[in-house]
Amino acid sequence: MMRASSAYEIKHVRGGVAPALLADPSRVDQVEVLELESGEVVLLWDLGAADARRVVRALREELLTLEAEQFIARCRALDAQLAGGAGGLR
Repeated sequence: MMRASSAYEIKHVRGGVAPALLADPSRVDQVEVLELESGEVVLLWDLGAADARRVVRALREELLTLEAEQFIARCRALDAQLAGGAGGLR
């Protein structure tokens, strides 16, 4: 089994220079899950700055602790959750 950190990378593209806590509420950040082997973006989310910060933090923690299959399954579950609205993020 391969560690998630060896198979995937998380990329956070900010829609502005301000930190998330000070960002304009209308700012949109992109969060990408990249597959290192192919260089392809596996999942992509456009989120508000605060939600993007929470998602990136959670994914980076899981990237270090999960196996690759577990990590991508978690990302797909998160994708389904985010499709219903980001209000449930913690």
